[in-house]
Amino acid sequence: MTASHREAVTMKKIIFREEVCMGCGLCEVHCLVQHSRSKDTIKAYRREDPKPLSRIRLEVDRPTTSVVQCQNCKDPPCVMACLSGAMHKDIDSGLVVHDADRCGGCLTCVIVCPFGAIKPDYSIRRIVAKCDMCQDTGIPSCVSNCPNEALVYVEAG
Repeated sequence: MTASHREAVTMKKIIFREEVCMGCGLCEVHCLVQHSRSKDTIKAYRREDPKPLSRIRLEVDRPTTSVVQCQNCKDPPCVMACLSGAMHKDIDSGLVVHDADRCGGCLTCVIVCPFGAIKPDYSIRRIVAKCDMCQDTGIPSCVSNCPNEALVYVEAG
């Protein structure tokens, strides 16, 4: 793949539409279940140990709601700050990717993220969790399960 082709690749992005969000929290629920071992809501919440984490966070401060998630920055501070190289920008997809096997757990990426979208994950060992756009499913679980379509998956030119 040539450098010019890489620049032409359009990335997909999750857009939040606050005007139709009712603050139900299903985005967090379905994200957590998608990142669980069982992929079952009851088992993920009640029986799995360690507990899975949602990679998206809904903040409700009536009358306003907002969603906090990785914005896959053009020049991501988390990648620049990552001491182990676990956080990197995928050239083909444009996504900021986290490699848990390389993560040293320093949490520098958590500190420098301007959106507060990276979470410490202490469930197994001290690493981090962030939105991976559900790359294995084709469409992010938070988007496909949002009842009011407050989360929309679009091409980001």
